[in-house]
Amino acid sequence: MNWRPRSLFGRNALFIVALIVLGQLGGAVLLRQMVVKPRLDQAADGVARTVAAIRAGLVTVPAAQRQAFVEAFNARARAADGGREAPAPALLRPLLTPLERGFVRRVSARLADQGVEVIWRRDPSGRLALRLPMEGSDAWVVLPGLLPEREFTGAWLAVSTVSVVLAIAGALWLQRRLDRPLARVVGAARALAGGQVPAPLPEDGPTEIATVSRSFNQLVASLQQAERERALMLAGLSHDLRTPLTKLRLGVEILHGRSEPELMASMTRSIEELDAIVGQFLDFARGEEAEALVPVDLDALARAVHAAAADHGRTLRVEASAGGPPVPARPKALRRVLDNLVENAFRHGKPPVVLRTGREAPWAWIEVEDRGPGIDPAQADLLKQPFRRAGDARSGAAGAGLGLAIAERIARGHGGRFELLPAAQGGLRARVSLPLDPGDLLSRR
Repeated sequence: MNWRPRSLFGRNALFIVALIVLGQLGGAVLLRQMVVKPRLDQAADGVARTVAAIRAGLVTVPAAQRQAFVEAFNARARAADGGREAPAPALLRPLLTPLERGFVRRVSARLADQGVEVIWRRDPSGRLALRLPMEGSDAWVVLPGLLPEREFTGAWLAVSTVSVVLAIAGALWLQRRLDRPLARVVGAARALAGGQVPAPLPEDGPTEIATVSRSFNQLVASLQQAERERALMLAGLSHDLRTPLTKLRLGVEILHGRSEPELMASMTRSIEELDAIVGQFLDFARGEEAEALVPVDLDALARAVHAAAADHGRTLRVEASAGGPPVPARPKALRRVLDNLVENAFRHGKPPVVLRTGREAPWAWIEVEDRGPGIDPAQADLLKQPFRRAGDARSGAAGAGLGLAIAERIARGHGGRFELLPAAQGGLRARVSLPLDPGDLLSRR
């Protein structure tokens, strides 16, 4: 299991937090080694000398006066700490803190070097006391409060905690500021990959981020310029081809009845195919953004396509089941998609050809189904590209290979999707799905 975050923000945040925590731990170790231990050794040396001096003084004091001397010394030691007395017996705190344990070891070692073996206990006031072996009787000497209860005081812990929190918060805020422009670039790249033109990215912020945004804006501008030039080239080519096609059609009409009927019919079909290809070029070159979004009844649109097919002597079955309110769409562009899909079904598939509508939240869809040989599912995405045609899967008359590319571009321009799916009884289903919520369209642009 990979416990590392997948996002750049998560990884950098984890790295920054780890560095700050390790820095604080290193600071604590350094404080202990460079400050606490030297001071502890210094305090132990002073206490060992003091205890040795007290013991030497007690040796010179008569035995009857030693107890009074020790009590007077202990009273002064307690007074040095403000005279506080423990409200509970000393057995309530029998254990030594780690700091006191180290202090006791150091003092005991120094006194042992002088030939003095001591025993430690807690005074009723909570202070440390040690027993000095003397001739006749032992003396318990109370040590003043030389040490704090902990190596790291509450103030140090509070300051360290606040500094860690502030450092982490500042680092995360800085990383968020760096992550936000990258997120905008990712969103714009996804929109561009979906066939939409993203809004220009702001070119402010750090130099590196501004350079990335500026480069992406230049890329989008270059792609738009290339698309405009390609559309202009296709439109000009199509326009130039229309004139000779019109002359050829006129020539065929003049020769009608003077040549063999089969030859005339073949020439007429060839001219119609060329005219259809030129029409696809014009459709592909035409931009859809100029057409406004309006409410479109998919059932009514399906009936209009059915009527147009009937005018051309084609049998198109309509199964309208979308219902509900109209869908925000560009009616001319959507009609162009359906005309291409119906023409593709009759040209490359087999009857019956069915036009269906339906709703599956959050989408409304309209599809064209035929009973032809279908296509290889692995080629579905490839066939949506311009000038791509299926191999042996769907045979038929020659074409420009732009019908499915037009459907794909218009569907994405609506914030929807275009799918090539296998039919339940064999054949192909070409489905266009549109978002029911107009906000979905605006969020996808």
